Order: sequence, then structure tokens, then C-alpha cells
Amino acid sequence: MYLRPDEVARVLEKAGFTMDVVTPKTYGYRRGENYVYVNREARMGRTALIIHPTLKERSQTLADPATDVKTCDHYQHFPLYLAGETHQHYGIPHGFSSRIALERYLSGLFGEH
Repeated sequence: MYLRPDEVARVLEKAGFTMDVVTPKTYGYRRGENYVYVNREARMGRTALIIHPTLKERSQTLADPATDVKTCDHYQHFPLYLAGETHQHYGIPHGFSSRIALERYLSGLFGEH
């Protein structure tokens, strides 16, 4: 069982991220230069946290991504994915089974707040 999108959002806020975008598909969160999305459509939570593609390599030492990429036209702070049929923005999706696992991941990826 993975954390649901609303639970991921609460952990992000506790870690010092601030919500600055809300769409029907996503919540956008910023902390300094860092930006992440919460995939509101991830009802089972497996792809609830979407990180910037440039963080993929560093992130792989902390957690395995749910899939290679997740595209969505709502990920406006992320680059366009040009390999697909439609050119949408994309990020790297992750799911976490506990708040502690997500907190450790955020701390490892973005440093201590």
C-alpha cells in the first residue's frame, strides 16, 4: 500500500515545501530552487510524487522510480518529453509505503531543511 496523494502533500508541507499550483491533476510544490509535483490522479499512490528529470540519477540511490517517466501537460515546471506522440511535460514518478520512507527520501534528495 502506498501513500495517497493527499498524504504525500502533507509530508511535503512538513518538509518545508509550499504549494503554489493546484490543477485538477496536480499539486505543485516549491522549496527554494526545488520543485516537485503530487500526481492527484494516483489514487493507489504508486506514482504520487513526481520529481524533476534532472534528479533521476541522484534519486536512484535513494528509491526506485515507479516507472521511467510520467507525462502530463500540467507539469509546467518540467521539460517537454519529446519521445512520445504528444509533447507533454514529464517527470520521474515515485511511490512510498510510509511517511518515514518519504521523509528519508526527501531529506536525501533535497538535503536537510
